[in-house]
Amino acid sequence: MEAVITAIEELFEILQRRKADRIEKLPQSGSDRIYFRIYAGLDSFIATYNLNKKETQTFIYFSKHFKDAGLPVPRILVVNEDDTLYIQEDLGRDSLLNKLEQNGHGDYAFGLFQKSLSALAKMQILGDKGLDYDWSLTAKEFGKQAILSDLLYFKYYFLDTLQLPYDKQAMLDDFEALSTYLTHTEYKYFMFRDFQSRNIIVKNDEVNFIDYQGGMKGALQYDVASLLWQAKAELSERWKDDLLDYYMDQIDQLLEQPVDRVTFVSQYNGYVLIRLLQVMGAYGFRGLFERKAHFLASIPLALRNLKFFIENKRIGIVMPEFTRVLKLVVTDEMTARFEPPQANEQTPLIIHINSFSYRTGIPSDESENGGGFVFDMRGILNPGRFDEYKKLSGKDKSVQDFLEQRTKMNEFLNSVWDLVDITVEAYLKRDFSNLMINFGCTGGQHRSVYAAEQTARHLKNKYKVKVVLTHTNQLNWVQ
Repeated sequence: MEAVITAIEELFEILQRRKADRIEKLPQSGSDRIYFRIYAGLDSFIATYNLNKKETQTFIYFSKHFKDAGLPVPRILVVNEDDTLYIQEDLGRDSLLNKLEQNGHGDYAFGLFQKSLSALAKMQILGDKGLDYDWSLTAKEFGKQAILSDLLYFKYYFLDTLQLPYDKQAMLDDFEALSTYLTHTEYKYFMFRDFQSRNIIVKNDEVNFIDYQGGMKGALQYDVASLLWQAKAELSERWKDDLLDYYMDQIDQLLEQPVDRVTFVSQYNGYVLIRLLQVMGAYGFRGLFERKAHFLASIPLALRNLKFFIENKRIGIVMPEFTRVLKLVVTDEMTARFEPPQANEQTPLIIHINSFSYRTGIPSDESENGGGFVFDMRGILNPGRFDEYKKLSGKDKSVQDFLEQRTKMNEFLNSVWDLVDITVEAYLKRDFSNLMINFGCTGGQHRSVYAAEQTARHLKNKYKVKVVLTHTNQLNWVQ
């Protein structure tokens, strides 16, 4: 990671003819791309590191095409020679989802959704003009094969992990029928592919789009379905219906002929199902296979979203085996499998988390049971070796940035949590009252403190359990 940061510093200096004040790694999402925010005086920029050169080239081409068409996308400022690193303008920190969470489901957020759909219609229809789809990252068009691919993605990475019995040939026949039905649409333009509220950045109450490198030619309905049925957004049925009507008004103004709304909405429901299943497949891959906590935690909400759709919406074709299996997937019992147990006021379990210095020894367990976990953090590069961090601790932002960007701390902690979570869930179910978790390093000031703080946050967020956090060597920290 240090080499990447050095490369960003050099590329930024070429671009701006000045040095960056600070470079901050941004939280990583589902993709393998790594984002950084560059600070320089009062200005900030976004750097992206991506070993997938084709993906970078596609994003650069799409961005230039859309920018030339006057569409709300970031300006690409500079790209390195081998297309693995680029710097773009910083559109801000607030996504549409952030705004929704901050302001609630009121008139302000509804207005931002309308602006997003109006801008989407222009990006799809105006952005389609002259766009060379040979630059598309995967398929040029979201046609039958691409739809089948999404359905199989759901099958392999989510459905098959549940080990439910089903007729495989009948299921494949239903996949074939659904993909054929949805392919026959006359409204094919640019399809964003991942048009969700996290990929819409709000700056000065105007919307801008990011992360459209997966775009291709496809049905207009898919992107609308992606936005309005995003589980995390929890839009009401009234909002979904009103916003869909608003979107159709917008595309009617851009197309030569108004859309046939009955046909449009019927196929829209089919694309809603495809999108919900594609998301379930992604959650299965990132959560069940890669063990990424955010995706695992999202599965119950996504299953409830899918359940509501199955019980309340209709698609214009019959899919007997697929429908039967989907009803099994969304049962309350199946959803409960993905929900961790939650503590309440009566839960006896208290988890004591300590950071400590190996110079003073491992904290003793004062409970009757003894035991617990002890993790040695000394294999992680020590920020305390560097003068600028020596008098700071693992609670300070710059030390946290160092550990997250220049060491394998995140990888280490994910492995720790895989172990600890098993014990916490067992203790919650068995009404045990005490668990101790200790993190040690040389001085008990940087690595162990960071690990203890992050583990406390993880357990409180995931299980709502009581945590007592102590930094046992704090009185001896270098000041």
